[in-house]
Order: sequence, then C-alpha cells, then structure tokens
Amino acid sequence: MMRRPFALVAALACALAFSTACQNDEVKIDRSPLPMVAAPPYICGHIPLRAVELMTGVRDPLVRGYFDLKFSDNHGDGSCAVYQRDGDRLKILQVDLTPDGYSGAVEEQLRDGALPLPEIIPGAVGYYFKAADSKDNDAYAMFLYGKAEINIQLEIGVAGRDNAADVLALMKLIAPKLITDASAPSPSPSTTAPSGKTPSPSPKKG
Repeated sequence: MMRRPFALVAALACALAFSTACQNDEVKIDRSPLPMVAAPPYICGHIPLRAVELMTGVRDPLVRGYFDLKFSDNHGDGSCAVYQRDGDRLKILQVDLTPDGYSGAVEEQLRDGALPLPEIIPGAVGYYFKAADSKDNDAYAMFLYGKAEINIQLEIGVAGRDNAADVLALMKLIAPKLITDASAPSPSPSTTAPSGKTPSPSPKKG
C-alpha cells in the first residue's frame, strides 16, 4: 500500500523534469555563427536563408522584395524585407541596395562610435554597430562602394547572440553578390547627402 503513493510522486517528478527539459529546449539560443560562405537557398535571390534564420531566430520567415542589379547603369537597386510568420508579422530584417550612397554617412557614424567594416571589397568603406540600450537587439551595418550602398537593419535580433557580429557576417556574405563592377569608386566621391537620404540610426541612440 505504501508503494503506490511513492510511485505516483516519482511519476509526477519525472513528468515535471521532462516538461522543464522541453521548456529549456524551447528557449535554448542557437549561437551558431553565420555561414562564412554564401550558399542556397536564397531569399530575394541573393541573401542566404540560413544566415537570416540564425540572426533572427525565425524559421522559414515571410519575405518580400527583390534586387535589380542592372538598374541605374548596373549600379543596382532593390530591397528585401523579412517578417515573422506569427502574431502581428513584425518586420525583423531589412536589406536595401541603392545607387546613391555617400561617404559622409560613414564618416558620421564612425565619429559617433560605430565600428568600421573590415575590407570586404578593396576600396569599399562602411560601419556596423548594435544600438545602445536596445530592447529589440537591433543592429545595423552599412557598406559603400563608389555610389553603391548596402544597408542592413536587423530590427529584431535574437537575445543572447552577438547581433553586431551577425550584421557584419551577413554583409560579408551579400556585399560581393550585390556589388557590380559599375559601382567602382570615382576619384572624388561625393560627401553630400542626396536629397531625402536618411542614414541609419546613430549607435549612441537607443
């Protein structure tokens, strides 16, 4: 008669332990680094899906956009937006390619504390940073080669990952795919912001 209560308690304890283990698995953070080499499948034709899934924590996200590398005399143009599939389907990642970049944006962000991009393509400049005091783990990167500009805005990153390293790693993967020879820097690149140009948020802002 004494064995039944003990067996019941043991069974409940095992069930609780199993439930806790399942919960821990659900919240476990995948800290795997982004791939070092771009490989399919791609979203928007040029962005590795695996890299996007790791840096956003969203599997098989909703995607909108495309890139036209022949636009503006082969300088390229386009965008790719990535959204959550559930709930309010919030936008979690935005990648933009524009043919009207200017070096002043890079210089300003570096003065404000952003980190300089390493040399991805000779002659290119850029920066990356994670927003200070961010609740959404957002991070930004900008790459400039001549007039061709690539902006990465990680609007909702994964807590516990190095979000700044993620946008840097993604830039290394996509910049060589999106930049064409027509974008080569001119001898005297403009430092004046084009009309209506809005640079990424400063790293000093939350």
